[in-house]
Amino acid sequence: MTDAQVGRGGHPVTPDGRYFVVRGRLWRMADPALSDERRAAHVVELMEARRGVASARRIGDAAAEAAARAAVDRTKHALGERGPVWWRDGAPDYNRRLARNTPYAAWFAGLS
Repeated sequence: MTDAQVGRGGHPVTPDGRYFVVRGRLWRMADPALSDERRAAHVVELMEARRGVASARRIGDAAAEAAARAAVDRTKHALGERGPVWWRDGAPDYNRRLARNTPYAAWFAGLS
């Protein structure tokens, strides 16, 4: 990898800090305006909700799985990873898109 910023999971982060890349796909970063404490609390909620999804799937409880998935979605929104974008410059959201099909294509191609 070149001098690209690297996120917590070792994944490259776009130069503007809006996305990290996993297997060529852009994923929106959490809102940097969140305090460390608030972000950490949301991450705890997110991990708990994800465990709830896994648990409900193991026992085949569709209602519990739906509730847990809704909790994941609410937490992702609170983190700024879903829903309205957290940046204010009017740039579109490329969340979940292949980097090569976005304005980040040249940057992504430059990663080794």
